[in-house]
Amino acid sequence: MAAQCCCRKAPGAEAAPARPPPEPPPALDVASASSAQLFRLRHLQLGLELRPEARELAGCLVLELCARRPAPRALVLDAHPALRLHSAAFRRAPAAAGEPPCAFAFAAPGPGPAPPPPLPAFPEAPGAEPACCPLAFRVDPFTDYGSSLTVTLPPELQAHQPFQVILRYTSTDAPAIWWLDPELTYGSAKPFVFTQGHSVCNRSFFPCFDTPAVKCTYSAVVKVLMSATQSTYVEEEGVYRFHMEHPVPAYLVALVAGDLQPADIGPRSRVWAEPCLLPTATSKLSGAVEQWLSAAERLYGPYLWGRYDIVFLPPSFPIVAMENPCLTFIISSILESDEFLIIDVIHEVAHSWFGNAVTNATWEEMWLSEGLATYAQRRITTETYGAAFTCLETAFRLDALHRQMKLLGEDSPVSKLQVKLEPGVNPSHLMNLFTYEKGYCFVYYLSQLCGDPQRFDSFLRQAYVEKYKFTSVVAQDLLDSFLTFFPELKEQSVDCRAGLEFERWLNATGPPLAEPDLSQGSSLTRPVEALFQLWTAAPLDQAAASASTIDISKWRTFQTALFLDRLLDGSPLPQEVVTSLSKCYSSLLDSMNAEIRIRWLQIVVRNDYYPDLHRVRRFLENQMSRMYTIPLYEDLCTGALKSFALEVFYQTQGRLHPNLRRTIQQILSQGLGPGTEPSVEQGGARADSEADADAPALLLGDEAPGSAISLRDVNVSA
Repeated sequence: MAAQCCCRKAPGAEAAPARPPPEPPPALDVASASSAQLFRLRHLQLGLELRPEARELAGCLVLELCARRPAPRALVLDAHPALRLHSAAFRRAPAAAGEPPCAFAFAAPGPGPAPPPPLPAFPEAPGAEPACCPLAFRVDPFTDYGSSLTVTLPPELQAHQPFQVILRYTSTDAPAIWWLDPELTYGSAKPFVFTQGHSVCNRSFFPCFDTPAVKCTYSAVVKVLMSATQSTYVEEEGVYRFHMEHPVPAYLVALVAGDLQPADIGPRSRVWAEPCLLPTATSKLSGAVEQWLSAAERLYGPYLWGRYDIVFLPPSFPIVAMENPCLTFIISSILESDEFLIIDVIHEVAHSWFGNAVTNATWEEMWLSEGLATYAQRRITTETYGAAFTCLETAFRLDALHRQMKLLGEDSPVSKLQVKLEPGVNPSHLMNLFTYEKGYCFVYYLSQLCGDPQRFDSFLRQAYVEKYKFTSVVAQDLLDSFLTFFPELKEQSVDCRAGLEFERWLNATGPPLAEPDLSQGSSLTRPVEALFQLWTAAPLDQAAASASTIDISKWRTFQTALFLDRLLDGSPLPQEVVTSLSKCYSSLLDSMNAEIRIRWLQIVVRNDYYPDLHRVRRFLENQMSRMYTIPLYEDLCTGALKSFALEVFYQTQGRLHPNLRRTIQQILSQGLGPGTEPSVEQGGARADSEADADAPALLLGDEAPGSAISLRDVNVSA
């Protein structure tokens, strides 16, 4: 079993990174209970022990800090009810940040009544380090997605004096930590575990300043405990060491361990996947990732993170992809959809500059990461695949944005770029297509003000990434730097143009104030429009005859997906139209990738087209991913097919992750009345509802499962 962490593997005796310069206090974050503004976090060290059989993580965390002012009474960290804290201790730190006080070791705690299971520990190196002194601590409620951990500090602590706080804990049933039984993997042979920290889940992984405003370097030692039958698969006695040399926010610390094998796909990239998936992953990405990285470097400057590796995760991964530095996490289900795979990986590549190097300081301005990454992604695809393909993909996404707008209404507060995050609201509820596509449109508008995209690329490279790398920023930082870099635009007061004011872009609800010119993609979008018009406006016999002359098997995936999305938007369609569509396309579409098939099957369900229900059943029997199951169950339960949905669910629930199983139960229970929620079979694992609360199907606010807003409309990478 291989373990991977989102950082470079520690190269033996590597020199410690230089201490970062003094920095201003981080922005206030209402989603964090922490006292991050009172301290500077210099480095964190994690000693982790993974216990797959118990579904438990044991940890020893060392925080290297200094106070911004003298005699702080306490250190407050973000935590979670899933964390059980066993001890807290204080120690004066070594002089150099990032240097471990001694070797990691895994040992049982000292004597005492009812001792917990053995925990990772940092034993004293005799005569080398000052002794630890115990600290009092308490845990208080904060929100439904976390707690506050208050650790009392010694009263004599001086400002800017380095010190360490050492915490020992265990984490069980944590929203950030996904334990998979072997049958939930592709190989069905070995257990699997991964973490997913975005947006505020990592406070259940380790106590932290869980805010994007705070960044630090980190190191980790991970030990994987296996049963006797599994121990033969563990290399190096199951202990792995990692080091991240650049500062990152807490949500970008991630871990995966499972039956993973590597294969090089470029000079600084490799893929990790289960053995049965590795040939496919390698063949689809070999050489391509280096091409994308090189294009990004030409646009935005050097790639800062050393390696760019990708790990393909089982279908239980709750989102499409996550930009963890050095090691992108991506769901294996996307491998069969080549164009979606390309876009998703390039989007994560773009995050290396926008989101990872320069990060939004608050969750209220997530568009700073996602809008800029989407813009950079499209610049990379234009350089690599041409403007027509980029315009097609953009048209496809903007179609989804307008679909979401119709469902939410133009006055929806979540359509703002600067969304007001109320206390207690999970920041993940703010993540939607406005974050990506309205943010992209604003960035595109800024690029148009410059006159040509190359000048804007230069601005982003020189006056944004280079200036702000490894820090967190607010929108005003970007806009002030933009106007400083282009003084002629400042003189023209472009920020105050009537109807297009920067402030209005940020704070007005509704659609983007301006959208990009996509005429360069007309060669790809015009055939889609023509075919859609045939089926919805022309007489049916004429439509069927004309459609037979258009070979959509030669189309790009995004063309076919755009066509089917348009039909979905018009559903329910006249029954004779659906029948004719099925005769023309059903068998062909059934042979295409999952992104195409799910759209056709949603048309089948929304139009109650019973002759093709067997295809819906077969699809759901073979899918374990929430992005391909939730949309269909939502549609099945809004019409006359709920009994069919219940039947399929009872037959397939044993193959679904408990979190996904519970989400589908919630969808199926809509309208059944109290006490009639579909039950999980005896022996099924307990679901973690908190993990569901952070899943993409529920990201658009307070909509209940089964609402009109489908996961199809928010199927975007993090």
